[in-house]
Amino acid sequence: MNAGILAVGSELLGTERLDTNSLLLTKALQQYGVEVLRKVVVRDVEREISEEIRRMAEELTLVLVTGGLGPTTDDRTRPAAAKALARPLARDEDLLQGLQAKFLQWGLTMPVSNSCQADVIEGAEVLVNPRGTAPGMKIEHRDCTVFLFPGVPSELEGLIRTGLEPWLASRTAGKKVETRILRIACMSESALEDSLGPAYEEFDSTSISILASPGDIQVHVTATGTLEERRSILDAMEQKVRELVGDSLYATGAKSSLEGRVAELLMASGETLATAESCTAGLLAERLTRIAGSSDYFLGGVVVYTNELKERLLGVSKESLVNHGAVSREVVVEMAEAVARRLESDFGVGISGIAGPDGGTEDKPVGTVHVAVSHLGDKTTHRELHLPGGRQRVRWLASQWALDTLRRRLL
Repeated sequence: MNAGILAVGSELLGTERLDTNSLLLTKALQQYGVEVLRKVVVRDVEREISEEIRRMAEELTLVLVTGGLGPTTDDRTRPAAAKALARPLARDEDLLQGLQAKFLQWGLTMPVSNSCQADVIEGAEVLVNPRGTAPGMKIEHRDCTVFLFPGVPSELEGLIRTGLEPWLASRTAGKKVETRILRIACMSESALEDSLGPAYEEFDSTSISILASPGDIQVHVTATGTLEERRSILDAMEQKVRELVGDSLYATGAKSSLEGRVAELLMASGETLATAESCTAGLLAERLTRIAGSSDYFLGGVVVYTNELKERLLGVSKESLVNHGAVSREVVVEMAEAVARRLESDFGVGISGIAGPDGGTEDKPVGTVHVAVSHLGDKTTHRELHLPGGRQRVRWLASQWALDTLRRRLL
């Protein structure tokens, strides 16, 4: 099957309202292997709605229309669809009584304007909408199936589950497309691409894709089939990627985060953490405390921008600051060890760097960052980084590398 999505609403052509409904519909279609060939947004103009539905119905096998099923004068999808499909539109008395009963349940008298929501296109199957007053419709038209959905996102979500997905499942013999998201930390896109070469050879290369962002890459692996078939293929693909990238793969799932993974490891170990930050100015602490329950493992942190505070609050030696500079291995190691010692935590993380746009030198250009992770009784881990981009990107990447260094120590 192939599909077109038509979003109706003049407001969607402005800047204040986003067309999120098309994304909801696309996600449902992709799960069943339906290719979306066209997405269109039109005004609340009956002629324009009708022309687009007619055009899509002639060229595609599935047309999904969202919006324009309300009770106001600018809701023109019902008559527009009837005209496009050359079918009459008639009031359904049973549906009308159901609408009136729904208003009575709410303690209201139904306005006359809502009566139009009981108008049904000849031959249409009515899709009950328990979340609102606008029912949907499914119309089989020649070689095309047309769905009309309300534009309220919560109502659309309900009808996708009760109307669209069961229909799609019946047309695909229960086979679906499933994607698993593998999260990779602190690896360049090109290095990851090179590492995944054997996976591309073993599996269909189109079933593996890379979505890159600074310091955090998503590898999407996709399989089609029944639930058992999909999971078997996805498990094999995930295992292969793990073999190829090793500990750089830190989690699975679109909602996973590096700070979330660190939280899991700290809570599992029962150990605690404190931070000492310079160039990131508390960004690392903020990310760690995004996680509910972070007080179980995160004791606190200090932001020490000046050398004076590095000495006074943490006890960093003046000798290290004078001989090596604040952005150095020696200073950041002292920061990590001192904050763990003074806040009595198991782990300490120190970050110091030059985020820019000024402050760089020939020896230490903008983007130079030092990260250290200490653990009481163990050797302190240090990383010297040369990070690309502007100030905010450097700060973000510094916090990402700090989290990844800590994660690896916890592993």
